[in-house]
Amino acid sequence: MSKDVIYGKNAVLEALRAGRQVYKLVVTHEVIKKEGEMRKLIQTLNIDHEVVDSKKLKQLAHQRYNISGQFQGLVAEVATYDYLGLDDLLETVKKREKPAFLVMLDGLEDVHNLGAIVRSAEAVGVDAIIIPKHGSVGLGSTVARLSAGAIEYVPVVQVANLNRTIERMKKAGIWLVGTDAGESEDYRAVDMTLPVCVVIGSEGRGMSRLVKAACDFKVHLPMIGKMTSLNASVAAALLMYEVYNQRNPRIKA
Repeated sequence: MSKDVIYGKNAVLEALRAGRQVYKLVVTHEVIKKEGEMRKLIQTLNIDHEVVDSKKLKQLAHQRYNISGQFQGLVAEVATYDYLGLDDLLETVKKREKPAFLVMLDGLEDVHNLGAIVRSAEAVGVDAIIIPKHGSVGLGSTVARLSAGAIEYVPVVQVANLNRTIERMKKAGIWLVGTDAGESEDYRAVDMTLPVCVVIGSEGRGMSRLVKAACDFKVHLPMIGKMTSLNASVAAALLMYEVYNQRNPRIKA
């Protein structure tokens, strides 16, 4: 059975809440003492666990799992993240009454950006995130920690070819909205109440040529300061919230 190692309070706690298979848990005395929900989940789920002091946990993490970082008193061996299939995703969004809300990441390389994007996506109700199998950062312990456990609730689809995936999404009636600082329109001018997939390019190069050409809309975020671009995860969050805002307009009293 393939396993991942995750660590940090939120990442481990959300994995337990979401029902991910946990094979082994190393936890400090302090966490056991202070975190009542953690104690209850360990007992309820009958998790094989080892209670140690903080120094011992760091030693075990390094010697047993070859990892280091801010463990927050928790390290867990869990089942490898189960990617959602593209067929299943398209079938699911087809059956839902609300329009599709997807995010595609074209060559993202920074785990910090991916973790932040997953966290924002969970907050606004994104149906799924699509990433390529090659030339892009994937899921793992760091992303689980940086997403504060949101990885447990946002389906991620890993595909071999983004362009073929785009073709299939278009056939399913989904519109592609890509970020581009060049010839594009203000992101607020696009109708995000349509079934959409927001496309975020890589940190340095932006969207690849073919993906950019396939987008139905190209948008930019207006900037009046001296900087010419935003961090990928910040841009993604702003666009995702624009979709949310258009679909959930604030009702004035």
